[in-house]
Amino acid sequence: MDTLLESQEESLRTDAQKAVLRNVIALHRSLTALPEERRLALAQMLAERTFLVVVSTPDLDSAHRIFSVMNSRGLDLSPTDIFKSQIIGDLDEETSEACAITWEDAEEMLGRDDFAELFLHLRMIFAKKRAEQELLKEFPEQVLSHYLPDEAEAFVHDVVRPYAEAYAQIREARYESPSGAEAVNAWFRRLQQIDNYDWRPAALWALRHHENDPVWLDAFMRALERLSASMFIRRVYTTPRVTRYAELLRQLDEGQGLDAPALELRDDEKADTRSRLDGDLYLVGRIRKYVLLRLDELLARGQGVTYDHPLITVEHVLPQNPKVDSRWVELFDEEQRAGWTHRLGNLVLLNRAKNSAAQNYDFAAKKAKYFTGRGGVVPFALTSQVLQHAEWTPELLKARQEDLLGVLAEEWRL
Repeated sequence: MDTLLESQEESLRTDAQKAVLRNVIALHRSLTALPEERRLALAQMLAERTFLVVVSTPDLDSAHRIFSVMNSRGLDLSPTDIFKSQIIGDLDEETSEACAITWEDAEEMLGRDDFAELFLHLRMIFAKKRAEQELLKEFPEQVLSHYLPDEAEAFVHDVVRPYAEAYAQIREARYESPSGAEAVNAWFRRLQQIDNYDWRPAALWALRHHENDPVWLDAFMRALERLSASMFIRRVYTTPRVTRYAELLRQLDEGQGLDAPALELRDDEKADTRSRLDGDLYLVGRIRKYVLLRLDELLARGQGVTYDHPLITVEHVLPQNPKVDSRWVELFDEEQRAGWTHRLGNLVLLNRAKNSAAQNYDFAAKKAKYFTGRGGVVPFALTSQVLQHAEWTPELLKARQEDLLGVLAEEWRL
């Protein structure tokens, strides 16, 4: 007890160990403050009136439900806690301790929530199909059955640890290599902006199997971003999206690599992607910023552009609601405004909050007061292009639309 009480919290590895130490100190402080007769009465009560109740269940799913109900005031038991018990519980003491340390280090590195997310991705990597039941039911059959009971240690050291490290590298864009690492990390940063993480199992598989080949990873992540961006832009919903990634994982396991058919866009998918990019992009709120940031990056290629602004907004050059006596109404009739207002060529990026008054300025005033930053500098290549024009007309918009669409079509091979 004295050794435990003298321990320093910063010397302990995990949050769980630190919590145990804090609880021991608090309990010891409370007990030592009690008179001796009260401590004796407490000890007698514990010895005579405390009972251990064993609750057994027919399966893990029932056990998890019962624990969740009985543990209403404690920390929720996650599926990974149950898997840890299954995997490490039957190992000998020395091996069990080493595996527990490896497991806990991986969980500490990712955090409890992302560690649980990792196991969803592992299920996808192994099963290569969309989940049909909850993880507690599917993971033991689809994943653990390949390792238990004889390969439990291998699962911890060859699956949990390396995939947790790969997950952290993807999440934090911190892949390391003597050369080519920044190109790979740039793809991770782009992919993180897509509105789902269904691409992650394929990225994890690639990093796990080609960690030492940054050239291959660069090519694969480029193709993965193209596929993911296309499905994002086309608003492909969850089932066909996950099915596509599952097929990709099957083909990767078969050794098809960069030639995997699931990684390539079909002709109809290319045409649909291009059509949506050529439509009223602004009205699709989820995709517009991603598309414009990718476009801006391409326009600024070679200039070392990065996006670390706390606030980025998408703005119209031709306003949505121009005043009836403005220059905009002279330049654009009602049909032209309806056709051009929300399209790619009329949109720019700003690193500031929207200004409802400034949005309707005439073009010259808008350039001077709204589209420029301090000292007349604007951080976005897409926006700086607009500042080079003296006037904003339907003819200029048409040419700009074609140019910008061409840049994206070339990048994504549409």
